[in-house]
Amino acid sequence: MDSAAARKGLLLKADPIAATFKDEVKASLAKCTTRPRLVGILATTSAPSKSYAEFTRRQCEELGVDYVLKLTGAAASPELGEGENVEEAIIEANEDDSIHGIMVYFPIFGVQQDHYLQQVVSPLKDVEGLHFKFHYNLYHNIRFIEPKSLLASTNSPPAPVSTDVVDTDEPPAGTVKSIIPCTPLAIVKCLEFTGVYNKILPYGDKAYGKTITIINRSEVVGRPLAALLSNDGARVISVDIDSIQEYTKRPKVPIGTSSESISVQKYHPRHVVHPSHLTLKEALEMSDVVISAVPSSTYKVKTEWLKDGCVCVNIAADKNFEKDVRDKASIYIPAVGKVTVLMLIRNLLRLQQYQNV
Repeated sequence: MDSAAARKGLLLKADPIAATFKDEVKASLAKCTTRPRLVGILATTSAPSKSYAEFTRRQCEELGVDYVLKLTGAAASPELGEGENVEEAIIEANEDDSIHGIMVYFPIFGVQQDHYLQQVVSPLKDVEGLHFKFHYNLYHNIRFIEPKSLLASTNSPPAPVSTDVVDTDEPPAGTVKSIIPCTPLAIVKCLEFTGVYNKILPYGDKAYGKTITIINRSEVVGRPLAALLSNDGARVISVDIDSIQEYTKRPKVPIGTSSESISVQKYHPRHVVHPSHLTLKEALEMSDVVISAVPSSTYKVKTEWLKDGCVCVNIAADKNFEKDVRDKASIYIPAVGKVTVLMLIRNLLRLQQYQNV
């Protein structure tokens, strides 16, 4: 074996990670008295959206999920505009009792209008976990909810079961797990698979001791992922085009503070966000994990800035890392789509259960 090749980090594709959840999903499906139905709403002619819709269809058919693709707007007819009638399609799916989950292939109009459409999807059918209720829970580290809280028609925050840090992932009696956005959840499962999450640490703190840089603070992936990882104990450096922030549960201790005066509280109930004075280069040099989600074919994370032995995860449609990334990274995951679809189907099964409750 070539000595240079032997020194390269591991190229880890999503297949073995996704495989760890396929049996779980198949076992859950076998217990269903009604086959779960997922409707995908495609309203644009965007090639990535069409590709993702086809990929979702294949995965659902392989696992035994009833998948229906609803075409609207320009996807249905060249005579219609991009996104035309998409809101009506969402409302129709909300009201159809035979449909257990809804996913909409974004982007359609742009950040603000797409955010509105995400709130139109009923939280009881929101397999992507993009509704305000689920984002509120994620940002406030509320892990368990009462199913009836998803029935409310208003966008008021759900009453938390408890704001205390919990030490078990088993929902208390009368509650269920809140839905987590499927792409951030897929990334957590990748980090669990690679051992970044420490299994012997308490629930809610398994990423303690890890510094993680996330490049791109989008409302769909980057920001909720930063909150999710920091609520699990990590120090997260969130990098966007115009600012760098730090997400952490750990209180900042002023320099010179004596050990006697430090509060007995070792962490906040949920993450807090601080402005960071780090540069991207400084953040990368100290990061155990680097996750990039920049929607650009020209953006590349510089390999020379990476910490030796780090884990690198690419979640953009384009490759955000340089070709020699494995010269520094111990593990490089080039895509997480297959894991994301498994998380989406897990969310679908949970929502079907919540609807029955």
